Amino acid sequence: MKILKSLKILGFLSILLLFFNSCNGKLPGGDARKFPSDPEKRVQQNLKEGRGFKLNDMTFGAARGGVFDFASSNELWRAALDTIDFMPLSSVNYSGGIIITDWYSENNRPNESLKISIRFMTNEIRSDALKIKVFNRKCSSALLDCKLSETDGVIVSELKKEILKKASLYKEQKKKSKKYFK
Repeated sequence: MKILKSLKILGFLSILLLFFNSCNGKLPGGDARKFPSDPEKRVQQNLKEGRGFKLNDMTFGAARGGVFDFASSNELWRAALDTIDFMPLSSVNYSGGIIITDWYSENNRPNESLKISIRFMTNEIRSDALKIKVFNRKCSSALLDCKLSETDGVIVSELKKEILKKASLYKEQKKKSKKYFK
């Protein structure tokens, strides 16, 4: 009987020791300000900090999909946002790889406005990485009787060229800063 009781206490203490060891000696919870409120972001942060666990190359708690970097580390994404920063954004989805602006018009042309859609085909900086569509809306007066059309040509090629140029500059800056900190 004494041996059985001792084994139970020893088992309980070993489980308790494993629990505290896996929590680095801290109880769960802690300062809530340090953790993102979005559950998906918490999972990613926990996995990044080594708090997840793996069994045979399967990470538990990780999203099942592609590998996505943060938008701030993607030069192409940053360059696109910087290029169209004067326009109001309607929809931005980094994981879906799309930026859609709202209708934009300058003060001297209130009856004519533009809308831009940028789809990212890859994170690599190359000419086929972007699919850009520019829509033009011309209205007769007070946004009545509007005609929509997709604009091809100069605007699309100029946008693509500017985004790729900025993305290349950002990539070079990133390489220089990595060399500096090594």
